[in-house]
Amino acid sequence: MRWNPKRSEAEKKVAAKLRKASAFYRFLWSIRGELFSAEFQDELVASYQPRGQEPCPPALLAMVMLLQRYDCLSDADAVDAAENDRRWQLVLGTLGQDQAPFGQGTLVRFRMRAISNDLDKRLVDRTVELAKSTGGFGWKQLRVALDSMPLHGAGRVEDTWNLIGRAMSKVVHAVSLALGVDEDTVIKSAKLSVLTADSIKAALDVDWNDDDAQTAALQTLLGQVDALEQWVTRRAAKEAEVPPLKDSLDLLRRLVKQDIEPDPSGAGRRIKEEVAKDRVISVADREMRHGRKSKTKLFNGYKRHVAIANGIILATTVVPANVQEHAAAARLLAAAATHGEIEIVDIDRGYLASPAIERLYREGTIVNSRPWVPTNNGRFTKDDFRIDVRRRRVTCPNGITVTAVPSGKATFPVEECGRCKLKQACTTAPYRSVALHPMEGMLVKLRRRNATRKGRAELRQRVGVEHRLAHIGATQGDTARYFGARKNELDLNRSAAIVNLQEVARRRAA
Repeated sequence: MRWNPKRSEAEKKVAAKLRKASAFYRFLWSIRGELFSAEFQDELVASYQPRGQEPCPPALLAMVMLLQRYDCLSDADAVDAAENDRRWQLVLGTLGQDQAPFGQGTLVRFRMRAISNDLDKRLVDRTVELAKSTGGFGWKQLRVALDSMPLHGAGRVEDTWNLIGRAMSKVVHAVSLALGVDEDTVIKSAKLSVLTADSIKAALDVDWNDDDAQTAALQTLLGQVDALEQWVTRRAAKEAEVPPLKDSLDLLRRLVKQDIEPDPSGAGRRIKEEVAKDRVISVADREMRHGRKSKTKLFNGYKRHVAIANGIILATTVVPANVQEHAAAARLLAAAATHGEIEIVDIDRGYLASPAIERLYREGTIVNSRPWVPTNNGRFTKDDFRIDVRRRRVTCPNGITVTAVPSGKATFPVEECGRCKLKQACTTAPYRSVALHPMEGMLVKLRRRNATRKGRAELRQRVGVEHRLAHIGATQGDTARYFGARKNELDLNRSAAIVNLQEVARRRAA
């Protein structure tokens, strides 16, 4: 099942005629045998286990996956391109063939198997290996940089009313499949009038500017949620214990729990005023979350993270948008470490809280980052205090020194603070305290280093990862192609592979 296309004279003629805009196709054609080496193809075959009378080699499908992302094509369009685009046929070794060697279903199954066996990650690894063989950089000691950017989710983000209504519809659909009855029959039998119109709000049909009408409408909606659950308990109790009905019911219950609470006035239930932690925002894509680009800019979907060294993307990950940066650091750094020893790490301050960063620092790795900025409403901050990390002593701006307790808190005496001439500029409390972070030594070094010209120059080295993220954005786009973090991570990995291959092509041309 290996893919071993031979370079024919016809291929050489087509490759020679390709214009500059199509140079990447010529490059893929020239390195297809190198990229998909015999050893890598054995991995692909063992993982994919292709079936059928004429199964398609998995290496060819992996190449299709790259071409598909490069041209931003759907599965149907990929089949069409394989049959009608000579550049695709050149790369795939199928010049002159009227029929594509794969179908839409083949691509879907291959992506599923690639995810199950992390073949997309291995594809990124292979591009790194090509970069290493190209030369020009040392790979024994690495300068690794991490960064992230938003990926807007593909699922529809809806308010509480429509989330609950859509979840009810999914339950009804699952019941109809489990019991073999029409959905309309279930709706009529369970008396679900809120599902009889084009939308929940249209079915409720109230004056949405009237608070009392809204309250009554909510009680109606939640009453019918209860009625649906009771109907399922009576008619489909056994089916409700297994998917897909169980999953649909769990989703409905989660949505109600996250957004609804008892009304303190005694008027039944109400929509929560505060947003629940880890709130589901889309029924279509249940892994999407609210996230922030900054304090003022919000987005819905995912965050995509990358780790680079020597201008090459070493690892990626995709997480829900509400997951903080430092949660992704350990995975990225572990993957990067497989390509060489990490000597320097360039990160944004969002990654500083990661235990993996702490471990690398203690092992002697140089960490470059802007430290967290302490605030105190215009009064003295932690930066205004002199900290002796080794002795765990803290000296205030007025020259008073105290020793931090084992928990890390250094508290200044009330009597000293009470007669201090700088108290008004320090605190409004009777006394001042300063908390030492477990990694206070690293933070102190970062503050001192970044105050120097050399330190600021080191910080600017992280610009390389920002450039790579810009290339990822141009290749993958800003909106998710699939539902779910892992599927979108596959899409990110093939985008990273393309960006790496473009860099390898540039270096080899130079």
